[in-house]
Amino acid sequence: MLSYDSAISLKGQTPGSPAISNGHQNIPPSPSTMRLPTSSLSNGVRTNGNVSSSLSKNEQRHIWLVTGPAGCGKSTVAKYLATVLHMPYIEGDEFHPQANIDKMSAGIPLTDADRWDWLTALREASLKELERGNRGVVLTCSALKRKYRDVIRVAPYFSPNLHLHFIYLDASEELLLQRVMARKNHYMGANMVHSQFEVLERPTTDEVDVISIDVSRPAEAVMAEALDRVLDTMETVAAEAQRK
Repeated sequence: MLSYDSAISLKGQTPGSPAISNGHQNIPPSPSTMRLPTSSLSNGVRTNGNVSSSLSKNEQRHIWLVTGPAGCGKSTVAKYLATVLHMPYIEGDEFHPQANIDKMSAGIPLTDADRWDWLTALREASLKELERGNRGVVLTCSALKRKYRDVIRVAPYFSPNLHLHFIYLDASEELLLQRVMARKNHYMGANMVHSQFEVLERPTTDEVDVISIDVSRPAEAVMAEALDRVLDTMETVAAEAQRK
């Protein structure tokens, strides 16, 4: 089970120790410049390991959407990435209308109709963060079906130099059921895990904007891989932009 028992050190600091499925505890904020365990990206190019929060005029911008069923660790991974990369964090669960929360609390699966306005609200919230001058944003959203992911994929049409990426956290139903049963004070009950897997459409190979990560490992391994692949992707995007 993922945990912060051996959390990654962030310039002498370590994140707190919530269970990975808990979306309501915060990783301590990072300083304005942070030394990472791997080289990182600043203003579109690799540097000696420092992440700068400054935004250049022509910098490529990114939406990082951390996805997967309940209990996979979306909030923990997303908060970690947002902290290290100095990007705003959006908790997707907080955008559900009360009617959706009531249904899920009662163990009633959401329908497609229940999700459309929620997905659109998440997309618009991400774009607003970019309009404020942020070079990227990290958000959580289950995005269980391809058509749900497609709603968010519209975002780059509204913003120049914007790139959308999904980070899919992959685990078995049995493992996620154990995690959801162990967490407290969350409206998503254990009975909802099976219903999510019934409708889950895992990303396919033609969804080239998806990064898949196995989350059956310790939290520090998952977060390290997520960060490394995010930085690699940002570097690739920046290099391609420079060639144009």
